[in-house]
Formats: sequence, structure tokens, C-alpha cells
Amino acid sequence: MGIETSLLSSCARAATAAEAGYRIDRPIAPSRAGRVIALDEGAARVLERTAQHSWANARFYVCRPAAGSAGSIVLSGIDGGPATLADELASASVVVMVATSDEGAECAYALGKACWERGVQTAGLVLGEGTHQGTAASAAVAALRPHARVLLPSADETDVVDVLTALRV
Repeated sequence: MGIETSLLSSCARAATAAEAGYRIDRPIAPSRAGRVIALDEGAARVLERTAQHSWANARFYVCRPAAGSAGSIVLSGIDGGPATLADELASASVVVMVATSDEGAECAYALGKACWERGVQTAGLVLGEGTHQGTAASAAVAALRPHARVLLPSADETDVVDVLTALRV
């Protein structure tokens, strides 16, 4: 003997016309001040293309090791303009680091550590063939792993756009 019930589940109720009046029908406003940082020259080329999309609060940079100073890094805008790491992290809510090779492993570690010290959320994307097997950019992956809350190895550069869209930057 089955129990007959006429009560709708919360999911079914949410789909009714009566509940539609409570829905927010405007797009969710961007809420993240994202800093997207290329860790190597290949990643800089990817970010040059990515920066052409329409973004609300994203800023794009290239990171390079500082000359003559081990462990120090220098940021510049994707357009080549100067940037200060401390200033950019002070206003950032999320930092997305993009690598295509091991060239940026030193930058990945220094950026990740700086973000961790300031409580800034981080994500890392490592692009290139074979990254899902750990064969490409393995030093960059190892440098990102301790500091990136999200680490995505991918062969597809469109994943950068997808991640930034998901983060609402």
C-alpha cells in the first residue's frame, strides 16, 4: 500500500508560476576583481587573445623573474605597462595564473606565496598537450600546486575564458 501525497518537492514548487514572481530576472553583476597573470611567453600570447573578450573587472599581466634577484618577480601589464605586485594584490579578489611551460615556475611559486600570505584566492591553468598526464610544464604544476586552490591542466586555451567567465571577472 503506497502513501498518496499531494505535496510538491521544493524543486517542483520552485518551477511553478506562483514562485516565478520571486525570481531575480537580471544577470548577476560581476563581483570579482580578477588578476590574470601569464607565467611564460606562451601564456602571454594566450592572454593577449583572452584579453580581447569583454571583461568586467579582469586585468591581465605578465610575470617575469626579476633580474639578478632570486625569488623576486616583476609584473607588467599585457600591454607592457608597469604594474606593482603589492598594489595589484591589494585590490584583487582572485588571481588566475596561466602557464604553458616550465619557464614560469619561479613566478608561479612567488605569486602563489604572495597570494597565500594576503588571503587572495588563486587558480592555476596549465595549458599544453600532455598536461593531463603531467608531462608538460611539470615544474609549473609543482610550483602552483601548493598555492592554487584550483589547478586545471588543459590542452584547450578556451578553458581560460571559461574559468574567467565562471569566476565572473
